[in-house]
Amino acid sequence: MSPPCSLWRHRDFRHLWAAETVSQAGTQVTLVALPLLAVTRLDATPMQMGVLTALETLAFLVVGLPAGAWVDRWRRKRVLVAGDLVRAVTIGSLPAAAALDVLALGQLYVVALVAGTATVFFDVGYQSYLPALVDRTQIVDGNSKLEASRAVAEVAGPGLTGVLIRVLGAPVLIAVDAVSFLLSALLIGRIATPDVVPDRAARRPLRTEIAEGLSFVVRHPLLRRMVACTGLANLAGTFTGALLVLYAIRELGLSESVVGLVFSAGAVGGLVGAVTAARIARVVGEGRVIPLAALASATAGVAVPLASLGAPVPLLLGGWFLDSLAVIVYNVTQVSFRQRLCPPGLLGRMNASVRFIVFGTMPVGGLLGGVVGTWLGLVPALWIAVGCAFLAAVPVLFSPLLRMRDLPDEENGGRVPAADPVAPGAGG
Repeated sequence: MSPPCSLWRHRDFRHLWAAETVSQAGTQVTLVALPLLAVTRLDATPMQMGVLTALETLAFLVVGLPAGAWVDRWRRKRVLVAGDLVRAVTIGSLPAAAALDVLALGQLYVVALVAGTATVFFDVGYQSYLPALVDRTQIVDGNSKLEASRAVAEVAGPGLTGVLIRVLGAPVLIAVDAVSFLLSALLIGRIATPDVVPDRAARRPLRTEIAEGLSFVVRHPLLRRMVACTGLANLAGTFTGALLVLYAIRELGLSESVVGLVFSAGAVGGLVGAVTAARIARVVGEGRVIPLAALASATAGVAVPLASLGAPVPLLLGGWFLDSLAVIVYNVTQVSFRQRLCPPGLLGRMNASVRFIVFGTMPVGGLLGGVVGTWLGLVPALWIAVGCAFLAAVPVLFSPLLRMRDLPDEENGGRVPAADPVAPGAGG
């Protein structure tokens, strides 16, 4: 039997990879362009920005757990095409409404909710579609390529969006974003491999499958600490994110172009983190780098409210750079740990459970940002968000992680190794 062809020459995989890359880039554009449109065109209040942020991420909380099981019961190709078309139509309605001078916050709310839900299904769908397209021996290689595209989009997307908004303006950029989803749908539609619906007889109750994934996450002593840290950090991040554009433009008096530079600084910091994460983990120790990165991220967040006292541009640029670098180092290390720790047959459900917990806090954080920002004002609210970020680091700071160089994996049964008694900087 001849070996399978390289994925570089695999036509159907190339279409899926290109579509996923375009779709992930479009998602990042939407996450940045929508709040800028709300602030600059619709004069949104802190509460309205909080609601918008919450609606963008609400689908993770509402359908995050069952989405994986549902996608496994449907034709994956149809799920992906439908997700792209839904986002193209809903997002494309925004520049059309702006051109007709009928754009309203209510429309932004609907677009945020619908597009966010379609994104959840698309993300689950493309990860589930891969095994149907490539040989079993190529799944790891295929996942690596798909995840690389997603990671690059998450790191570089906000910064690139900030730069393009300066040139094109938010409405035009959102129109380009809508076209990107149409391109993604077209690429997926050209995949020739037959799309097969899984056997209904092999299905188990949805509740049973969900419970197995959740049980694995909450029972491991290190994994549950990391999930708690990530969930609280995401709450603090969306708390800040709901107010950041409003704060930068109205409180600090910065222009849209300077806001774009801030996002660009974050992109550069994230790219540095992606390139150096493995080396940092080797030097510092993959166990202790997790609490140290969480602490570094919280410390960098101080720069945001501190910018109200003076030197706003240097503080925001430096803080966003350091925060993005620390977050990427943290994420690369803890995701790699999860992948090594979990048995292959449980990996999908474990990841779905983690995503539900850590992303489910985001709509709550967005709403809290809007409520507290309206009640106390933008600067006090941002200081409260900083406090939440430091609180997020507590589960991993006060844990065995700070004294550990190596993390457990499936081969040793996930047992927590002995702490390193001579770890530099270890505490508690």
